[in-house]
Amino acid sequence: MDKIIRLTLGLLLVILIAFVSVFSYQVFVEKAYRESLSGTYSYSCTITTNSPLSNVTIFIPVPADPSGNSPVVAGFSAHDIAGIPNDWEVTLYDTGKATMVKITTPLITPSSQTSPANPSAIRMAAELKSDTVIDTRDPVNNSALFRPVGEIGQIPCAPDRSVIQGSPLCYRYVTSLYADYRAAPDASVNISATLVGRNTWHIFGPGSNEYDTAVSLQMSGDHHGWSTMTGTLTDSIGSYDIPQITV
Repeated sequence: MDKIIRLTLGLLLVILIAFVSVFSYQVFVEKAYRESLSGTYSYSCTITTNSPLSNVTIFIPVPADPSGNSPVVAGFSAHDIAGIPNDWEVTLYDTGKATMVKITTPLITPSSQTSPANPSAIRMAAELKSDTVIDTRDPVNNSALFRPVGEIGQIPCAPDRSVIQGSPLCYRYVTSLYADYRAAPDASVNISATLVGRNTWHIFGPGSNEYDTAVSLQMSGDHHGWSTMTGTLTDSIGSYDIPQITV
């Protein structure tokens, strides 16, 4: 009888130790995840031209969520976007469907080294912190994109995307841009913008997940009006084997 009791107590002790160990591990993992978790947006917008542009007014979509919120919008408001020339007037404009940045300047003059094969580029960029975890699986409905998002459809991912960690999904969509400027007939102007939304953490090692999106438009000669930008989106990049944070 004593042997049975000792075996039973021993088994209970093993179960208790295992339970405490599993619980402690889960608490440690959640604590490490919670304390190291960080969300950031990497934003850039580039205007390239091989010829002078005059009387320039451009409305470029600023990535925002469906409610109009975004650290990029806040970045423009706080003048945290680097690379804006001093002679540019940059303001935010709400169209009711999307937030756009309005750029006005009397003249954009390419550098002396500019050529058709080497256009001059002006690049605005920022690394902006998110106050919340970024939804990198469904950014169309929950995170910042270049809006309004139209004609979105899933497409096969490019071959170089097949080596990305996780199960990325790729899409194509369109959005709108307004540009009004005078230029030589052979002027070539490209406007592009990119955004990467990324979550990072450290549990026994670094981990992350993210999505990326880009829009672009190529124009020639004078331009006066609205045009359609082509956009791409890749979401669900990285690791989603993460602990559930309890309140």
